[in-house]
Amino acid sequence: MTSGKTRTQDFLARLPLFNELSAHELDNLASGTTEVQVARGEMVFHRGEPCVGLHTVVYGQVKLMFVSPGGSEKVVRLIGPGDSFGEALMFMEKAYIVSAQALADTLLLHVGKAVIFHELGRHPGFARKMLAGLSQRLHSLMGDVEAYSLRSGTQRVIGYLLKDEQCKDGHHFRLETSKTVIASRLNLTPEHFSRILHDLCAHELIRVKGREVTVLDVARLGSYQG
Repeated sequence: MTSGKTRTQDFLARLPLFNELSAHELDNLASGTTEVQVARGEMVFHRGEPCVGLHTVVYGQVKLMFVSPGGSEKVVRLIGPGDSFGEALMFMEKAYIVSAQALADTLLLHVGKAVIFHELGRHPGFARKMLAGLSQRLHSLMGDVEAYSLRSGTQRVIGYLLKDEQCKDGHHFRLETSKTVIASRLNLTPEHFSRILHDLCAHELIRVKGREVTVLDVARLGSYQG
């Protein structure tokens, strides 16, 4: 029978952040790692709770969001398998500044900061990976600021639809989550997002059926200004 420790090691070994660590190093990480099963719709944590490690997604999807006193949400990041979150606040020893909610049945690994700090001191490759991940996140955040400040809603939606580098005429995909969540991620109201999709369909640039999207003309879509 497979032990819980071995199962956790297997999960850790498959994740990009940890896949260069040796079996012994994975043993050390597993000793400070907890599996967290979160059902769709359940909260992973709330703003203001202490951050004592990082989470990484084995399967499922999580949204990070700000919630106003009135209950409205602003989605700041969507996190899928292989991705992690909480590193920056863990290093700063700060409480969470966002809340996290599962968008699907999700398995998370929570890795405590004590074992992470120990491995960072022993394994330069692990440290470089973590720095690269944090740097990539900062780069993405700056891109969001640029988009919200300088790009129209239509341009933001087109950028989202064309984010797959393999996108070409006839490219078909399924939206990663609900249109409401995607709209919030793009700093749009759901109504504005729907109007933009309808306009793109009317100009025969895309076809939409529920969450299924087909890009009909990549070149024209990329240059469309609305």
